[in-house]
Amino acid sequence: MGSEVRESRKATMLGTLAGWLMRFWCATLRFRIEDRCGIGERGRFEGPVIYGLWHNRIFTVPSAWRRLCGRERSTVVLTSASHDGAMLARAVGVFGLGAVRGSSSRRGVAALVALRKTLRGGTDICVTPDGPRGPRYELQPGLVKLAEASGAPVIPIHVEFDSVWRLKSWDRFALPKPFSRVRVIFDEALAVPSGLSEADFETWRQRIEAVLRAGVEDFSEE
Repeated sequence: MGSEVRESRKATMLGTLAGWLMRFWCATLRFRIEDRCGIGERGRFEGPVIYGLWHNRIFTVPSAWRRLCGRERSTVVLTSASHDGAMLARAVGVFGLGAVRGSSSRRGVAALVALRKTLRGGTDICVTPDGPRGPRYELQPGLVKLAEASGAPVIPIHVEFDSVWRLKSWDRFALPKPFSRVRVIFDEALAVPSGLSEADFETWRQRIEAVLRAGVEDFSEE
């Protein structure tokens, strides 16, 4: 039972409701989207990509993705196998995003296999590499493994808030205040080489972690 994917009618309903709440909430925000990698440009990336962002930034990213490239690209999000993961899967579905269920703590191997298959099929994936339980801002190795095995470039996503509430959760989940300004940056793509040694793998893990961490240094995390 430890590898079971959890879902219930209640989680399905609450997740869908949460997705529509996210859409209405994000409609009040003043977005500034920076496409440094060119993912929103038709033909810029012929193959799939891997989006990476910290777990506490996820609230505004589905809306930003939909505005920038939702009509041109298909994407799935990695969510946990728990009831919370089921809710998130339904919530992002409201924005046209698919979901793969699993995490480092539940169904991790099955999730990695499913994500590799998704990339081979030409669909982008989105990963929160410090989720689902943290530690916050520490990049787990799964994202690097996927990039190395698939050849898909990693696109770090940064989100900066003008005014935000933070939940008392492990990740200090960020909720931008309605009508505030939000800056979402799709950063330069990083191409992870294949056949990395153990030392080189760790170097790449630290490099991607540093790029993602750099996106949280511009405002208070208190």
